[in-house]
Amino acid sequence: MTIPLLTELPYRPDSAALFEAVADRPWAVFLDSGLHHPGQARYDIIAAEPYLRLVTRGALTEVHAERTELSRDDPFELLRQYVAMDAGSSGDLPFSGGAIGYFGYDLARRIERLPARARDAERIPDMAIGIYDWAVVVDHSERRAWLAGQGRDPDTDLKWNALVRLFTDTPPERRRVPFRVTSPVTSNLTPQHYGSAFDRVLDYITAGDCYQVNLAQRFSAQATGDPWLAYQRLRLINPAPYSAFLSTPYAQILSASPERFLRVENRHVETRPIKGTRPRAGHPRLDAELIAELVASEKDRAENLMIVDLLRNDLSKNCELGSVKVPRLFEVESFATVHHLVSTVTGKLAPGRDAIDLLRGAFPGGSITGAPKVRAMQIIEEIEPHRRGVYCGAIGYVGYDGNMDTNIAIRTLVHSHGTVRFWAGGGIVADSQREAEYQETFDKAAALLSLLQQSAVSQREA
Repeated sequence: MTIPLLTELPYRPDSAALFEAVADRPWAVFLDSGLHHPGQARYDIIAAEPYLRLVTRGALTEVHAERTELSRDDPFELLRQYVAMDAGSSGDLPFSGGAIGYFGYDLARRIERLPARARDAERIPDMAIGIYDWAVVVDHSERRAWLAGQGRDPDTDLKWNALVRLFTDTPPERRRVPFRVTSPVTSNLTPQHYGSAFDRVLDYITAGDCYQVNLAQRFSAQATGDPWLAYQRLRLINPAPYSAFLSTPYAQILSASPERFLRVENRHVETRPIKGTRPRAGHPRLDAELIAELVASEKDRAENLMIVDLLRNDLSKNCELGSVKVPRLFEVESFATVHHLVSTVTGKLAPGRDAIDLLRGAFPGGSITGAPKVRAMQIIEEIEPHRRGVYCGAIGYVGYDGNMDTNIAIRTLVHSHGTVRFWAGGGIVADSQREAEYQETFDKAAALLSLLQQSAVSQREA
């Protein structure tokens, strides 16, 4: 099946220039391949003004279309209903319409029974998804760009020529309010509180409750100005293959994630869990030594293998019997501030199952919960002071064609209500060392801390 609407656009090496044309429009989204990280991501996707929105808070989902309706139905089932997938509808492009948005970590409460002990300071929806009938798709490998759409929304055809002009012409310069951090960055866990939480996790592991628990601290600060400017700086500080900028009425999401959660392409499934981290040293010889240390670490390999096994199980719920494989195990990938140990798990969707079944069956990603998953999530709720919100959920798309690509929302900053906050954590196992695990959270937070430090208002400015 061919794409009903398709127009080639002038290619621009930096898709931020294309996004600038719609950055201020409702529900503008930018799925960013991180300055096209070699070998991992080649496409950028830009869209705005969805014709339908799904916004979930607790047990209710608001369906915003011509009028607003409330539903108690499962959010994933609602997503399936409104995406109405049609295999083969996107041609050769990864996306030409469908759902884009975020699935917050706490959406898991619609799947599993979890206690309610942590404070919800986020005050934003558990899920915010737009259904988009057009998108700009940039292929950095072929150095080509397209405006693609399906025409499911009658307005798409009417505004098509205007959209082509919008993304062809140079956008006018807009006066934007500089992004500024106006308070110190604070954490919800002091070193002493982190140590107490760490010890409680070890007690649970020793008691046999679990094998691994992801423990995270939450950083926050007051901020003013335009988050889109902050994201443009972040993608230079820390380009990452599964990055995203989402502008919703509830929050702006700035993600520089290095981790793929789930991809479905022509019913073939892939997940790429990260477990195992070393900081970048800033010198080739020292970096090589840290990589060698990471590769040789029995602890990091065991930690990674636990999550690989968890994800094999999660994928098997909706994949063909015998199709789930691990083609790559314990590979090192290097990013701006850290080296990571990454594995790849693949499969093929079983007959009668689709990308949304897969997403629901594996949500949230096991690499950021621990194992076994549900018990680890119960412990996280007990020991972390705040709910995670978007953090450790997923950001990405589910296309009309049934294809999907989502990240794990780590290295992700959330801006709303005049504050910015982000989290950094790591998997705790039986032989974890408290000081090393605590330092690892700062290694992972380095790029976002650098962004906030660069954006801080000096005493002279104040």
